[in-house]
Amino acid sequence: MTIWNHYYLPATLDEAIELLSQAPGSARVIAGGTDLLLDLQQGRHPPVDTLVDVNQVREMQVLEMRGAHLFIGASVPLSQISTSELVFEHAQALSEASGLIGGPQVRNTGTLGGNVAHALPAADGTISIMALNAEVEIASAQGLRRQALNTLFLGPGKSALDPHGEIISGFYLPLRNANQASAFSRIMRPQGVALPVINMAAWLERDGDRIQDIRIAVGPSGPIPQRILAAEDALRGKVYGEESLNDGLKAMLDSVKFRTSPQRATAEYRRKLAGVLLREVVQKAWQRAGKPASHTF
Repeated sequence: MTIWNHYYLPATLDEAIELLSQAPGSARVIAGGTDLLLDLQQGRHPPVDTLVDVNQVREMQVLEMRGAHLFIGASVPLSQISTSELVFEHAQALSEASGLIGGPQVRNTGTLGGNVAHALPAADGTISIMALNAEVEIASAQGLRRQALNTLFLGPGKSALDPHGEIISGFYLPLRNANQASAFSRIMRPQGVALPVINMAAWLERDGDRIQDIRIAVGPSGPIPQRILAAEDALRGKVYGEESLNDGLKAMLDSVKFRTSPQRATAEYRRKLAGVLLREVVQKAWQRAGKPASHTF
């Protein structure tokens, strides 16, 4: 069975957008293809007319500081992100998440852009940068625009991008200040390569013994990747410790309706694991805040 008819390898964003807009039938952007190709081959995604491979698009291979932000091109491999000193300095949660996605082969070909574009509610990369308050850069025939990450998602596997004219070109992450830090963790089934049972990322800013500000993202906590605002509100401004962590967990469990996944976990099991991960990621981010970032390879 033919799962695509036309395959293109553009060198620039403008060329990629033009190829998408001129596709005679359905079209998809592909980079590592670690999700899309499997879905096509296994029949979970209908055949497409045109694949536009963005691995050679120069503008999407950049990883650099831009003003007050760290810019990560959508085609930068996960393996590069996970070992970058610059990423760990300013986005520890993303560094950790990128190092856990799949195995070495997947990380060498998979990209953050693909992880986000697939729009899964528990994608490790997505959950990590959700907590980091990332903005996504989208390229179209009208030029480049930046928008909040959460505006990309319509439902499980459903992106708000126009498949015939829009491409995720990169991500902007705020640079880390000395009293800020982040962390990511997840719990997997023993196979280790499937979607996580639950994952969580936290970013916080500390002021003495208080949590000055905090962001928490959990997956899967609903049909789309999302932050847990009730837990953030319960922890913000509080003295860090067991009492505040318990308050944050209660707020999380009161606001999130974890669901049972037949192949992964029951809702009750996820509720129990949520407490484990919340303490882990908040404690790790708390300990990192106020210290220079160091990355051991």
